[in-house]
Amino acid sequence: MTQEEKVLTYLKEHGIPFSNYNHPEGKTIEEAKRWWKDDGSMHCKNLFFRNHKGNRHYLVCFDCEHDLDIHDLEHRLKESLQSQGLPSCGKLSFASPERMMRYLGLEPGSVSPFGLINDENHEVYLFLDENIKNAPTLSFHPNDCRGTVVIRNEDFQRYLEAVGNEFEYIKLY
Repeated sequence: MTQEEKVLTYLKEHGIPFSNYNHPEGKTIEEAKRWWKDDGSMHCKNLFFRNHKGNRHYLVCFDCEHDLDIHDLEHRLKESLQSQGLPSCGKLSFASPERMMRYLGLEPGSVSPFGLINDENHEVYLFLDENIKNAPTLSFHPNDCRGTVVIRNEDFQRYLEAVGNEFEYIKLY
């Protein structure tokens, strides 16, 4: 089963409505923009990080029209984690392709929150920009950069609850 088939099957098995379409490969936002349909969704950028010790992993999702400064991101994530009594993320760096495969079962260019279905031990903590909450529909790769899944925000919330990883909304910009 391909990564995309795994995502679509998971959503169907959990009764989560969505639509999807395929297009040529788009490993970066700039490449993918050429192929996205004008579907009214917030297209999301997804970045996978590890802490300085390499023992904690974070997936960060936000509107693709924004960029993030990694030092500002570190500060915001540290504040949020510590306010909950969780260990600080410390210095962040992008996770290697090997870590991405180990924790999300994905290759670079195909990262999305749908990769959490491969994180059976729930080791990846998900941070979502709070602006995502305001978008009626969202779109993500189905763990394959040759496709797009469009999902209503309330159905994405159902997915997050079903997958079981810890997550939170945070002001990222």
